[in-house]
Amino acid sequence: MEASILDAPAYQQGIRYIRISRVGGREGLPRVCEGLGMSSAQGVRVRPLLAGDLDSADRVLRLAFGTFHELPDPAAAFGDRDYASTRFRAAPDCAWAAEVDGNVVGSVFAARWGSFGFFGPLTVHPELWDRGIAGRLLHPVLESFERWGVRQAGLFTFASSPKHIGLYQKHGFWPGNLTVVAAKPVASNANGPYALASQEIANGRSTLLDEIRELTDAVYRGLDLEREIVAAATQRIGDTIVLAGGGELDGVAVCHCGAGSEAGSDTCYVKVAAVRPGSGAADRFDRLLDACEGFAADSALERLVAGVNTGRLDAYRHLLSRGFRIEQIGVAMHLRPDEPALDTPEHYVIDDLR
Repeated sequence: MEASILDAPAYQQGIRYIRISRVGGREGLPRVCEGLGMSSAQGVRVRPLLAGDLDSADRVLRLAFGTFHELPDPAAAFGDRDYASTRFRAAPDCAWAAEVDGNVVGSVFAARWGSFGFFGPLTVHPELWDRGIAGRLLHPVLESFERWGVRQAGLFTFASSPKHIGLYQKHGFWPGNLTVVAAKPVASNANGPYALASQEIANGRSTLLDEIRELTDAVYRGLDLEREIVAAATQRIGDTIVLAGGGELDGVAVCHCGAGSEAGSDTCYVKVAAVRPGSGAADRFDRLLDACEGFAADSALERLVAGVNTGRLDAYRHLLSRGFRIEQIGVAMHLRPDEPALDTPEHYVIDDLR
């Protein structure tokens, strides 16, 4: 039997296809704040997020971000990008809801990349801001990081918001370098060579996930992207680029593509990527960026989006030199700021932890 990425353990452990409806406005959102104390989260129940919660979690997520950014229609935030259902399907055991009187009023999603963990988005209905619900939602996340034994954990938040930074500092996260989300138009003649994980595995390369794990372990001990790789393939929201080297992989990039993914229409979003460290890493990084743009062009996508922490200064400079322009700036915050991190000058890694 031909090997398939659908046979991977992460898929067999519960990834499901779940479609959720889009929201076009604020209608139907319940008033949920009556009966809650103005300065407490009394009456709030935090529990695992369920598939049936996704519509509500998606509405609250969009409304929260849209309200914070003062959009004319807050509920239209993110357009046709999808964060709630994609992240739930990728890791249904890593999502939690805040509930009041049977209504979902907030949610949080976490990701476990082997020895590295992060969380987000964490959102609360705007009618219930400043009542301690965000802090309550953080409890199961922190408990999970402890149970998983991650070496490091982080998040992306608004660099200009003392409120957000203060919340996460209260729970042990401390700010580090800025994280830049940047984009460039995809060149019509982009043709960087690449292979796709889905095709390689379908063609019988049953060891590919182990090969990728060996590469990422060399980048950061214990780093494992299997769940992201499997999620992109099984949800059909993208694919994973693998860059060949001399007998071993030189690089890997998990990309989301188009509407219904974390990229949005006409966009290829490099959610996470890395190249083998050591001599020649900068050249390998350039080749990987070529491959990502070639994949985007072959997929008839117009924009390529990638995020990088500025602690990886040379990687950041490489993006700028290739025509990427800044669209969003945040700050990375880490739970153990004195522990080894992925945000050092020798790392050629793409991620933004949003």
